[in-house]
Amino acid sequence: MQNRIEKFLFSTFAALLLTSVQLYAQGTVYDLNFRPKNYAARIATFKTKPISEKDYVFLGNSIIARGNWSALLRLSNAKNRGIAGDITNGVLDRLDEIIDGKPAKLFVLIGINDISKKIPDSLILKNYMEIISRVRKGSKHTQIYFSTLLPVNSSFGKFNDHYGKDKHIIWLNHEIKKLAAKNVTIIDLYSVFSDEHKALRASLTNDGLHLLPAGYRLWAELLKNGGYLK
Repeated sequence: MQNRIEKFLFSTFAALLLTSVQLYAQGTVYDLNFRPKNYAARIATFKTKPISEKDYVFLGNSIIARGNWSALLRLSNAKNRGIAGDITNGVLDRLDEIIDGKPAKLFVLIGINDISKKIPDSLILKNYMEIISRVRKGSKHTQIYFSTLLPVNSSFGKFNDHYGKDKHIIWLNHEIKKLAAKNVTIIDLYSVFSDEHKALRASLTNDGLHLLPAGYRLWAELLKNGGYLK
């Protein structure tokens, strides 16, 4: 009996190991538990600036984190909840803090780091749906705004893990636009920030991924002129 159990355990372990190796070989290994080094520190900072029902919250990764939204939009009630390097699972882990504050508006831009870490598009979309569902359930009066993912520009050669993923960006943006059917307002950043080659406009970035001040000014004007702040 003991020999049979040992054989079973060994065969099970071997099968799991083989599966892991095969997944790695296929380039489909991904880490949903990844959290950036500054994740805990940023959350600690957020707790010093709690969210209220009048606030406009900007939620996402470094592209959100680098924006001085209060100054850009001249809104004292704009709260930055961006964490550099964050992924959709990281956002889900810290979403309760936002829901508990029941902000007036929630602007979301997240997903490009998921793509760079080979997290499947279908799972990223599932996480988008969960973000919406949880906010709807816990903060019914919060208006939700989802931005399409920005294009990237590989000519800068600084973020190779993020480059060459255009088909994933395009597919997710197509799916993001469908979220309008769930009473989510869509802000199409991709079309505004793309050049004629569907790359991030070189005048708006210095690394092909993040934005220069000119990029943030363009974004702010889009929000103001599009009526998203009313």
